[in-house]
Formats: sequence, structure tokens, C-alpha cells
Amino acid sequence: MRPVPAIVVMGVAGCGKSAVGEALAARLDAVFIEGDRLHPPENVARMARGEPLTDALREGWLDAIGQRIAASVASGQGVVAACSALKRSYRERLRGFHKDIVFLYLEIDPATAKRRVASRQGHFMPASLVDSQFATLEAPAADERALTLDATRSIADSVAAVLSLPGEANS
Repeated sequence: MRPVPAIVVMGVAGCGKSAVGEALAARLDAVFIEGDRLHPPENVARMARGEPLTDALREGWLDAIGQRIAASVASGQGVVAACSALKRSYRERLRGFHKDIVFLYLEIDPATAKRRVASRQGHFMPASLVDSQFATLEAPAADERALTLDATRSIADSVAAVLSLPGEANS
């Protein structure tokens, strides 16, 4: 029996986590978890006011995502989640729920991220918080199970790059 994939598409706001994650989940016939929908209302209100989240404020949110990932895998269903997972400690917290998560880091420059966030309609995250996300960001290290992709690639190219990899990311 092949293991079911558990992938977290990560990066700063505006890198394309949701778009790439949804497309990848569809290609893998996996559940898609939109991490933004799991933020508690207090976190959403704080970000909408332009206030960055603290590590403590992110804990419950990360746990909610981790629990959903673990539940999907336990039921035999592959899963792709969109979650910023900006710090190594956040990624380790998610791995506490399922140790075999593979992270797909969508790397983007600040100017492009700000432009994308500013052009989004109906999203709580203001472009003014992009700088704080870059200040918090710890790109995945070589010893983490992660793949880095250029976030300016097309969604289709990003998905194809993941699907062309041997093994764990596209089991």
C-alpha cells in the first residue's frame, strides 16, 4: 500500500498557496485544506487591522490545520493544505500531527507579494502585513522535507513540477 501524500503549500501572503494547493489537491485526488478559513475570528480581525500575529496567536490555528491533516491521513485520504508555515517551529508543530508532511515553499519577492495581496478582493490580509511576513519568514532548511519553487511560475507549471518528482510528494 502506498502512503497517502500530506503536503503543506507554504510561503508569505500573495505567493499563491491557495491556488497552487487547490490545483495540486485536484490532481492528486486529495482533500484541500484552506488554512485561512481556520483562523479564529480574533486573528482575522487583528490581521484586518494591520496587526501581525504573534507566535502564541498562531498556535491554535496551526493545531487546527495539523488536526485536519492528521484526520485526512488517518482516513486514508491524501491532503494538501495551504498554510504560511513561516517559521521552522511552525512547520515542526504541524509535523507533530503527522511526521511525514512535505512542505512546498513558494518563494516570492516582496514587491510581487505586495502587488498580489493589494489586488485581492475580499481577503482580510492587507498588503501592509507583507513586510512582517518576510521579517518572520525562515525558509526551509536543507534538513527539512521541503521543495522550493519560484512562486512566479504558473499554477500549472508548479503542479507539474511537484507531480514530476519521484516518491513522497506525489505518492
